[in-house]
Amino acid sequence: MAKRKTKPTNQTKQPLFKRIGFIAGKVLLWFFLVTVIWVLAYRFINPPVTLLMIQRNWERKAADKPGKIEKKWVKFEDISDNMKRAAVSAEDQLFLQHMGFDIKAIEKAYASNAKGKKVKGGSTISQQTAKNVFLWPGRSYIRKAFEAYFTLLIELLWSKERILEVYLNVIEMGDGIYGAEAAAQAYYHKSCTKLSRSEAALIAACFPNPLRWTPKKPTGYIRHRQYLIMRNMQRLGPLDF
Repeated sequence: MAKRKTKPTNQTKQPLFKRIGFIAGKVLLWFFLVTVIWVLAYRFINPPVTLLMIQRNWERKAADKPGKIEKKWVKFEDISDNMKRAAVSAEDQLFLQHMGFDIKAIEKAYASNAKGKKVKGGSTISQQTAKNVFLWPGRSYIRKAFEAYFTLLIELLWSKERILEVYLNVIEMGDGIYGAEAAAQAYYHKSCTKLSRSEAALIAACFPNPLRWTPKKPTGYIRHRQYLIMRNMQRLGPLDF
């Protein structure tokens, strides 16, 4: 007589689910350990390059242009107070108060985007730093989830001074220009330690789209942004870290 084939029972399926759960748990644990070590390392080590810098160089090569990465790291205490205040005034006036996320700004951006006209971000300086240093450029829910995770890590493991220092040293400020020092040299032929209030505000006014706008040829819109940033700098008062 032929033997009947027995259907797999829950008991035979359980080991498979356990193995999958075990492997997933190990992957998550390793991801957590590696990312924590990575973020901790960058608390003391200056990031040498970012994925955005690499992508921009690929884009330049695709357009038959030579590679270009102009950057020079400047310590937090050597960056002009005007540049620090201009960045906070332009991008994240609650930088010293929040833990990485400005909920009101996110809600406002969501409401604006829901209307379908312009995509507006509600990203804080901490979120932008996490994105610039640890992630790839682009817009997706997956990248946003990773951005939120790394934002929490840098808020927990770095000081506010370190976050702003890294931000002002890696942010894109022009075609192949990264960081406040490279921008100050390119646009004003001076170090970022000597930037005036108006110069710093004009650089910060171009942050949203540094490939479209430049302090060398500011449009009327950028001049208006510069004025608003300078007014916010007056209201902001000293940055008490």
